Amino acid sequence: MPDDPTKPRKSDAVSARAERDEALPQAKTSTSEDVAAFVAKARALSPHAPGAKGRLIFALDATMSRQPTWDMACALQADMFREAAALGSLDIRLVYYRGYNECRATGWISDSGKLATLMSKIDCRGGDTQIGRVLTDARHEAVTSGVRAVVFVGDAMEERVDALCAKAGELGMLKVPVFLFQEGHDAVAEQAFREIARLTGGAWCRFDPGAAAQLRELLRAAAAYAAGGREALLRLAKTAHGAAQLIGQMK
Repeated sequence: MPDDPTKPRKSDAVSARAERDEALPQAKTSTSEDVAAFVAKARALSPHAPGAKGRLIFALDATMSRQPTWDMACALQADMFREAAALGSLDIRLVYYRGYNECRATGWISDSGKLATLMSKIDCRGGDTQIGRVLTDARHEAVTSGVRAVVFVGDAMEERVDALCAKAGELGMLKVPVFLFQEGHDAVAEQAFREIARLTGGAWCRFDPGAAAQLRELLRAAAAYAAGGREALLRLAKTAHGAAQLIGQMK
């Protein structure tokens, strides 16, 4: 992925690199042997061990309808780092999809300013959802990088729900919860998001369009979990409604 996101190409203004981002592969169905091997390797890595650095995948729907929420997420992402700072440290991997068959991910970022700058260079484009590719990337990173949690922010689901649930089940086996924050009231998306949350041991929460305060609380809660685990989320739940919403669903 050559190119710089600030220098448009003839055919694609920002579809190339964003801070050394990578195009994610098409999602594929895994065999039971694949899953067993990944689970064994993940357990050996012990990403949830005390003192391990928190790692969070921050996945966003960047299709055309998402521009207002993308801008809001740009403004709020620093709150995730601030929440995690009190517990240790946090690395974030930004994953986003947009346009025709474009799904990309950055490397691991530990500085909120760097992430904000990167996000400000990405524009939203019309296209279908690619949640399957997000889950595939999360599964890979759960083993290779020790991901503790996945946050997904979106408003729609246009894929085969059974295929998404199969991938969510693999993340559940790897003990990587997915926190799905839905904007709006799309019933199809809600059904799928709730099931992904259930299968991964995560949580689903709705926030109102343009409700920055709601989204801020939810992102802070997810960051607390990624940095400090369930105990950190339980402590935050005593004073923060967003954390209480998440912990109330997690098993």
